[in-house]
Amino acid sequence: MMKIKNAIYLLFAVLVMVGCDNGSGSQKYSTDLINNPNTASGDTSKKQVPEITFDKKMHDFGRLSQGESIAYSFKFTNTGNADLVISNCDATCGCTVADFPKNRIKPGETGYITVSFNSAGKYGQEEQMIEVMANTQPSRTQLIVRALVEN
Repeated sequence: MMKIKNAIYLLFAVLVMVGCDNGSGSQKYSTDLINNPNTASGDTSKKQVPEITFDKKMHDFGRLSQGESIAYSFKFTNTGNADLVISNCDATCGCTVADFPKNRIKPGETGYITVSFNSAGKYGQEEQMIEVMANTQPSRTQLIVRALVEN
């Protein structure tokens, strides 16, 4: 009985050692798309840093009929001094979808994030948030769309 118990402990120890990866594996992750400008001191004044500046961060669609779909394009500019890369846009609800540029935005260039809202199954005042994730500081920017959905 003792030999079986010791064998189980030994097997468990081997599984733990094999299952724990200390990061020394051969898998490499590419960082050439995202440039994180953080420094230990927090001083980014001398760094190449992209900055996303929106003309406006909130849009009110006004009154909509239930079931109506509508879209708005938020205009932005890269006001930083490095290429801007938007990695994702997440909405708070499946009724809202954001389409964003997948290419690099050079300093001084503009682009658009188009937000589509579908009012099917909605009623009353609606407010949806879209979180834009990019290689900026801070890395997340929030956009908002509103609508009053009527029958």
